[in-house]
Amino acid sequence: MKAVLFDMDGVLVDSEEYWVELEEERVLPEAVGEGVVEDEEITGMNYREIYDYLEENYADQLQVDRETLESHYEAAAEELYGERVALLSGFEELAEELQKREVDLAVVSSSPHDWIDIVLDRFGIRDHFDGVVSGNAVDGRSKPEPLVYEEGAAALDVDPADCVAVEDSENGIESANRAGMTSIAYRTDINPGMDFSGADVVAEGPEDLRETVLAVVNGGTVQ
Repeated sequence: MKAVLFDMDGVLVDSEEYWVELEEERVLPEAVGEGVVEDEEITGMNYREIYDYLEENYADQLQVDRETLESHYEAAAEELYGERVALLSGFEELAEELQKREVDLAVVSSSPHDWIDIVLDRFGIRDHFDGVVSGNAVDGRSKPEPLVYEEGAAALDVDPADCVAVEDSENGIESANRAGMTSIAYRTDINPGMDFSGADVVAEGPEDLRETVLAVVNGGTVQ
């Protein structure tokens, strides 16, 4: 494998637990009512696409306008990424090992580019990445559509078949698979029940993720 593409939310940083809390306690109950939408349905989507999803699938229950829903995410992002989230344990060591093996790295996220910039600058990890692709780049066609991962491979000038994608959501896994990449699902305390049957391999926790990424990059058998 020639490249590893990391999702940001829930992989590079533990932001999903904060977003899930926001969605469960405020966004979804206010938008469509308590218990109508499962978090797994929208995890991995660009926050601007969530309104489209709710409008298409839950039009009869939808109670807020687009501006109101998006404002919840925008108001929370700067504090969340700038102060609250933690970097994936062992990421810098993993990145350095991949770079020694001449493997390119990219961030491929449904989040806006300015949110990604906060993370890269706060943790000083920008130099580890050869490419960054955000939800801004795909014109409303983010995960589970494959375009964001296709753009990631193109940014690195690498065939998607030679890329490994690390994801924490069903939508992200589907996106990577549809782009023709090998997919690694990252299971954490925040997504214990998520269906990762579509992934090529599942890693449990940060140490297992490191070992799995290195094994797959090195041509190890995917179980």
